[in-house]
Amino acid sequence: TQEPVSFPFSEPGPYYVGMWEYPIVDESRNDRQLQLTIWYPALKRSDDEGGATTFKAEPDLSGAPYPLILTEMDSASYIFRSHLASFGFVMAEIEVPGYFDKWDFQTADWPLDFLFALDQIASNPPSGLVGVIDATHTGVVGYSFGGQISLALSGARIDPGYYLSFCEQMPTMQPAYEAWYSSLACDLAKKWDAFAVHVGDEITTSDDGLWQPMTDERIRAVMPMGADGAWLFGEQGLAAADRPVLLIQAAKDSPYQPTEAAFIFEHIGTPERAMISFIGKSHIGMLEGGSKDRMQHFATAFFGYHLQGREDYADFFSEEFVSQFDDLYWGVYPKE
Repeated sequence: TQEPVSFPFSEPGPYYVGMWEYPIVDESRNDRQLQLTIWYPALKRSDDEGGATTFKAEPDLSGAPYPLILTEMDSASYIFRSHLASFGFVMAEIEVPGYFDKWDFQTADWPLDFLFALDQIASNPPSGLVGVIDATHTGVVGYSFGGQISLALSGARIDPGYYLSFCEQMPTMQPAYEAWYSSLACDLAKKWDAFAVHVGDEITTSDDGLWQPMTDERIRAVMPMGADGAWLFGEQGLAAADRPVLLIQAAKDSPYQPTEAAFIFEHIGTPERAMISFIGKSHIGMLEGGSKDRMQHFATAFFGYHLQGREDYADFFSEEFVSQFDDLYWGVYPKE
């Protein structure tokens, strides 16, 4: 049997890593407070520190400015930490308000938080990181709710008509949805008018029935992992996504198809789209064992290709690469 190839970008990269923490306040949205943790390539301080992350370490300017990657705190804490910075990226972990609350108005609040953080990092970086960050080449990655944030920042647009119709029909759909999923997906429909007022006319007003995209031209690629929320965008809303997307999904997630992962992949509009399914993995199982190493690898390769211009990295998230592994599948896995 041929020995399978490894995941070369799952090991730490060549850079030492520094970390910088600071708060920002969005005065335009009732003084909404966010906490940022910035991970960046740094100089080694002493021979005995090894590859450890150092708080406010002097940045390594040899490859600066470095592309920026935005993520939420669970993905930063449980999957990436200093990994992407060790490969020549600046990663901003955005701690958003209400992250552990029930899925609700945050559907719009969180993508807007990411856009505000992007503006602040680009225009007013910490004094020690001036010249380090290339915010004109930004990527977004996140898991679960973070995947939904990433999906929203792809250019996908909320489709109120599709969403409200989906929720109206959900009680009679077959096979039936579990109660927890119905609540997660459709409790927002019960207060849709209040939600639209909360989001505001700038986003909700349009000529085609879809809300305006919540994204930024500086965002060049997104990697939603374990994403939910397909029902919020619908076919037309997903078709509006217009930048490269790599979906990472657990084939035993509930539901995987036909209304979530498979639906997103089928309808997302960007011509540069790919999906890698982790066979036998559940939603929580993706955060255990070697799956995290693989997600680190795919994120490094995907963003290296799209943000750093590393043409050679394309091979490491390609169909040919993925097909070498019995527990990975390129596209929608048909057997679970």
